[in-house]
Amino acid sequence: MIRQLIQHILLGGFLLTGLSCSGKVVRKQARLPNVIYIMADDLGYGSLGSYGQKLIRTPYLDQMAKEGIRFTKFYAGSTVCAPSRSTLLTGLSTAQSVVRGNQEYGGFRDEEERGQFPLPPGTETVARFLKQYDYTTGLIGKWGLGGPQTTGIPNLHGFDFFYGFLDQKQAHNFYPSHFWRNQTWEATKNGYFSPHQKLQGDPADPAAYALFKGMDYATDMFGAEALRFIEAHQEQPFFLYLPYTAPHLALQAPDEAIAEYEGIFEEIPYIGDKGYLPHPKPKAAYAAMITRMDQQIGKMLQLLKKLDLDQNTLVIFTSDNGASFKMGGFDPDFFEANGPLRGYKQDLLEGGIRVPFIARWPGVIAPNTTSDHVAANWDVFATVAELIQKPLRNVQEGVSFLPLLTGIGIQQTHEWLYWEFPEVKNGIQAVRWGKWKGIRTGWMKNPDAPIALYNLDTDLAELHDVAAQHPDVVAFLKTLLAKRKTAALSNWNPSY
Repeated sequence: MIRQLIQHILLGGFLLTGLSCSGKVVRKQARLPNVIYIMADDLGYGSLGSYGQKLIRTPYLDQMAKEGIRFTKFYAGSTVCAPSRSTLLTGLSTAQSVVRGNQEYGGFRDEEERGQFPLPPGTETVARFLKQYDYTTGLIGKWGLGGPQTTGIPNLHGFDFFYGFLDQKQAHNFYPSHFWRNQTWEATKNGYFSPHQKLQGDPADPAAYALFKGMDYATDMFGAEALRFIEAHQEQPFFLYLPYTAPHLALQAPDEAIAEYEGIFEEIPYIGDKGYLPHPKPKAAYAAMITRMDQQIGKMLQLLKKLDLDQNTLVIFTSDNGASFKMGGFDPDFFEANGPLRGYKQDLLEGGIRVPFIARWPGVIAPNTTSDHVAANWDVFATVAELIQKPLRNVQEGVSFLPLLTGIGIQQTHEWLYWEFPEVKNGIQAVRWGKWKGIRTGWMKNPDAPIALYNLDTDLAELHDVAAQHPDVVAFLKTLLAKRKTAALSNWNPSY
């Protein structure tokens, strides 16, 4: 029945709902499906049980994978927060997006909150697109694409409702002084304390860490707000973008969440000497942050079933980039957070950009399936447009993966994918073409810098540069990089 439903939706058809008393056929137009897009923050490829994680419990996301499809070759839009989120919302890779790095304004204190590079006025986003087709659109979590009183606030870019962090620097604290509700500052019960401090007391004294806790925990607040949004809008199609801040540093979780990992790990207290906040049990705290998010997602999935929305809702889970490098008390290698991949956040190695991706839609997506289809964040916009059978208004780079999800139609593939990140090592670029991955470092200083070449079919960890053995492949990748490095940047120049 549900596969028939999706076929009717894709064809803009009607559903046969029964016979009237007079014997006439009663037809009712199919309701468009809800879409929930959940994005974790700095969650590595190997951080979920369904992707091989052994130390951190993620039962609800693992169940979601069993009930849906798991991609093994899905890519974030960038290797850091803001540009990755921009690619999702605009359908443009970092070749075309105006946001290509974490360009920061202001500081960490409340009075210094100014956010990141703001989206220009009138930017076409997936939320703005869906609104014109009677979707209610919500964003709960971390924004990072424009601070207060700028052109970048979510309500100016297609979101009917926003609750969360505007400035991603504020999101370094899971017990913040405030969230934004639409364009209104809403104080929490926590008060303000800096998310970057060193321990002042005895590392062995639990009381020394009391300053780094609060009452309103971001992950819980976002989860509760998401439930309210779904209940409030259950009668009409909705799009909910739910970018959690877990497990981005700082290491913070409620005591009862950390207690679930009590005694499991050998712990050395972290005193805050490598950024972010101290914690007496850093390993347990990191694991607890992910499990706590998983629990909130579980509550949401249960609510969808309770409200009879389960079979009319596409739910997707992914991450904005790979796991962070070792800092702030977090040890990615201990958890094998990026699985078999080399590199971390801020790299364009696979560990920086290949991320988990799970999609669930009971009755439409075949359960317990795995796909090696190569896709990226900027494909989501095209997928949603095909889902509701409406034409894209602007040129975009995405390739819809809806045929793969539904089993209806022929799945198209990317000829190649491109990333760039200008904020480290004088700029890094990467391109994937089939099994080949090329990475150029220092291209902003030297446009002809050499390209490292990796065969991802035989060298997933990118340990062996085979550029010298395949000069023809390198030459071709150079032509692809040349096409992208000259792509037009927006003339948008926000003033502060």
